[in-house]
Amino acid sequence: MGSGKISENLILLAIETSADETSAAVLKVRHGTINLSSNIIYSQILTHGKTGGIVPEMAARAHIPKILPAIKLALENSGTSLRNIDCIAVTAGPGLITSLMTGVDTAKALAFALNIAVIPVNHLEGHLLSSLMGQNFQFQISNFQKLFPAIGLIVSGGHTMLVLVKQIGRYKILGQTVDDAAGECLDKVAKILGLPYPGGPEIAKLASRGHATAIRFPRPMFNSKNYNFSFSGLKTAVLYFLRDRGELPTSNSRLRADIAASVEQAIVDVLVAKTLRAAKEFKVKTVLLGGGVAANQKLQQTLKRQLKLNIPHSKFYIPHSKLTTDNAGMIAQAAYHHARAGRFATFSKVQADPNLKLRSWSL
Repeated sequence: MGSGKISENLILLAIETSADETSAAVLKVRHGTINLSSNIIYSQILTHGKTGGIVPEMAARAHIPKILPAIKLALENSGTSLRNIDCIAVTAGPGLITSLMTGVDTAKALAFALNIAVIPVNHLEGHLLSSLMGQNFQFQISNFQKLFPAIGLIVSGGHTMLVLVKQIGRYKILGQTVDDAAGECLDKVAKILGLPYPGGPEIAKLASRGHATAIRFPRPMFNSKNYNFSFSGLKTAVLYFLRDRGELPTSNSRLRADIAASVEQAIVDVLVAKTLRAAKEFKVKTVLLGGGVAANQKLQQTLKRQLKLNIPHSKFYIPHSKLTTDNAGMIAQAAYHHARAGRFATFSKVQADPNLKLRSWSL
């Protein structure tokens, strides 16, 4: 399959099973427009909420009965069938190895049966480029080159990372978390406050009723000269704060709300400051936001406001809420660029890699 033909006319099936979401999506490219025509997500939140976090073997087992129904529904919702699919994309990593294997093995089996190509995609690249689908799940191919260089801020449960995007496929990691990611910190603080899993949305909901300036929690690595992040100390600061007060957070609703709001503000302050500094240093045209924590309204609004004040010429892209959690739609969008470059893989080279790194490639 030639890359020129694919960039003009393509139907792509994508699969995502890196953690606890089973997802399949269909992306269509027609007449210079990318359209995400379906994006099915089966979540395991209710299952893992009972244990307060993801149990890897439970997650892997739960993918098995959902993967084929997700693919079937994605095809039906997009008005297409397997015989019309040009290639299959799948998350190869990073993630939970047993979960990743379900998606990778399914993709390889389908590709072999249909005699079509497979595109292994890095989960982080999916988050990095997720905002480019726009709020209507469409994007004009001709607009891509106008966006770069860009800074990408990936903020999820397992990753907090700043990436310089010179062009799609050309990445430089400027900094990342050295311990707890922002989402992981939110989950742990939520557990301290007696909130259910996942903690990020619960903290945001509770924070809306609190005062963000009520408690001055630390802003880890705020003034460091690099672009790395650290949020484990923030979680510890909450523990010490409650220990010193000798008060259980569940017994004081006002205190819980103030803690949530103050923690949220501390995280947002660090994320925004470092993103803004990177955007200025590298003179970027665009800032891209991705990952589960990208759905946080305070982060979105604060970053948007600060970019408008400090870099008014810049563009700011936020993913649709359905593209912030782990989903096959973001994998499909990233895979399109690989297909356009003719970057397909042989079956033997498509393997699940739980520690897969974000690396550059060229269009």
